Amino acid sequence: MQVTSERAQGDGPEPVGTEDLQTLAEQLGRPARGVVGVAARCVCGRPTVVRTAPRLPDGTPFPTTFYLTHPRAVAAVSTLEASGVMKEMSNRLTQDETLAAAHRAAHEHYLAQRAVLGEVPEIEGVSAGGMPTRVKCLHVLVGHALAAGHGVNPLGDEALVLIRESWRPDVCTC
Repeated sequence: MQVTSERAQGDGPEPVGTEDLQTLAEQLGRPARGVVGVAARCVCGRPTVVRTAPRLPDGTPFPTTFYLTHPRAVAAVSTLEASGVMKEMSNRLTQDETLAAAHRAAHEHYLAQRAVLGEVPEIEGVSAGGMPTRVKCLHVLVGHALAAGHGVNPLGDEALVLIRESWRPDVCTC
């Protein structure tokens, strides 16, 4: 199956090649499951975010459509999560109506992108990362922000700014 790479290729298809699958296995420490496309790449060309089918090959529903794979990005986001920023972001969603509306719009975008790959009744209406009402996983929000481009996932964009000293998408750290 070929899918569009939202960030890297605009509206052109970007299939997953054998080299991509080998790189993903190295990045993840295991074979990648359910990958249908590369949604964002490092400036050197290696996968940074993959697009995953909403149902894995073994039949398991999988709501994480945009999966952050780049080890340095994953580490930087993990460090940010450990700092407690997710609780602060979730609190801001209850107090800032504009931010909450943008977070809900990111949720809707995420669901629409997953629906292109197929419908899975068990996860219908469920996006990922805590959207639309809280922040549960910054890895998901950052992956979505990288795949969709700036302005689609505001808290993913914000997290990218916060990790800029450790990792950034315009500098290869592979």
